[in-house]
Parts: sequence; C-alpha cells; structure tokens
Amino acid sequence: MTATDRKQGGAATVRRLPAPAAPSRAQRLAEEAAEAADIRRWQTHPDVVALQVERVRTQVDRLCWAGIILGLAFTTANVQWFAASGAAFGSLPWLTAWLLDPTVCLVLLAILRAEQVTARYQVQTGRWVRAAKWLTLAATYVMNTWSSWAAGSPAGVVLHSVPPLVVFVAAEAVTDLRDKLTDAVHVAFTIATNPASGHEPAASRREQPTKRRRWFADYLADARRARSPDIVVTPAWVREVTGCSRGLSSRLAAALVAEVSEGSSDEH
Repeated sequence: MTATDRKQGGAATVRRLPAPAAPSRAQRLAEEAAEAADIRRWQTHPDVVALQVERVRTQVDRLCWAGIILGLAFTTANVQWFAASGAAFGSLPWLTAWLLDPTVCLVLLAILRAEQVTARYQVQTGRWVRAAKWLTLAATYVMNTWSSWAAGSPAGVVLHSVPPLVVFVAAEAVTDLRDKLTDAVHVAFTIATNPASGHEPAASRREQPTKRRRWFADYLADARRARSPDIVVTPAWVREVTGCSRGLSSRLAAALVAEVSEGSSDEH
C-alpha cells in the first residue's frame, strides 16, 4: 500500500466518525443555572454591592446638590431685590444686598457638606447643627416670600415658596438617603456572612415594627454597660454585646479601649 493510499484511507476513517451529540435541554438548563448562580454570587458579594451603592450615592449626591444650588441661586436674586428695597442700580446698598443671601447659603452648604460625611458613617450630629440648618432655611424662606405676603399676592407666595421648600426638603431627605445607603451596605454584608438571614419572607419583614435608628453613641453606651474589668475588649466582643456591624465594631472597640485607658491613667 502506498503512502497516498494510507492517507486516503485515514481521511475516510476521519470522515466516518459520528458527529458529537447535541446537548439536551436539561444539560443546557443546568449550564445556564450554574452560570446564573455564579453571576448572582458575585452580584451579591459585599464588595460588589458596596461599589454599586457608592455609584448610586454619587448620583444621588450630584442630583441633590444640583437641585439645591439651583434653588439657592433662584433665592439669591429674590433676596437681593428684597434687601435692596428699591435702591438705585449700581449704588452701594444695591451692591451690598447681593451679600445677604450668599451669607446664609454658605452656612447652609457648609452644614450639608459636613452631613454628607457624618451620614455616611452614621455619626449623629448635635442639636446646634440641626438648629443652624433649620434657621438658615427659615431665613431664606422668609426673605423670599415676605414681599409677596406683604403685597397679599397668593401667586407670588406660591412662586417664591417652591424653591426654598424644595431646598429644605432636599436638605433633609439627602441626609436620610445617605444613611439608608450605608445601611444597605451593612445588610449586604450581613446576608453574605449569614445567608439564612437573607431568605426571610418579605411579608414578615414588612410586618416587623420599625426600629429606632441607633447611633454610634448608643452602641458605645451598650458596650460600656456590658463591660466588666475582666473582659478584653475586642471587635468580636463588641459585636456580640451590641449587635452592631463588623465595620462599626472596630471603631467602637477602639473608642472603648481609649476610655478605659484614660480612666486607668486618671486613677494613677
């Protein structure tokens, strides 16, 4: 047999091999299920959820800040007209009137910028912070609507009330939204570390009474009450006695250890 005959015979043998069987529907579904499970595993990973929440947080911040700044820009013109009180264009009182509303707005923006950080880490601010925010918002509203109230113009009152009220509502809502976005990250971490907690029916979760939001000081007070001299303060122990998240437990443990160290040094 020549080499050419052997090649032709081998080629014929290869051509006669049966084609691989097409996968069955069950096999295709099994592959799709495995792929879906892998995708879901990564989509629910705490780091992936945290990244997605940070993107949403950035979008919420940008939209709220845009609305707040536009609303304050609208109020600036109204307050200038109110403060100028018919002064001649370009005169010193007319120019000085432009400073009134920015003075109030800058204080309000500083408070909102600080709350952007405190709400992210769920740190409670003091009463003076809320009082200053409400005072600046109330001052902006009064200066915007006073002329319309004095003139007895309902249309003017409505027109000049909308921007300050929108700014007021947005300033309050954005703080709560940032706090809830942080809670979303904590919930994702809890579900990832304890999958059984994530399969609770939605109806039963809705039926549960709404709990008061707990702040850093509340958790720290619980840890103080539970601590005894023979206990070594660790993040794991703090989580056990307070029920706080893993990220918060490290800060609580550090704060409690610092308090214990200061108390020991004062005794000596």
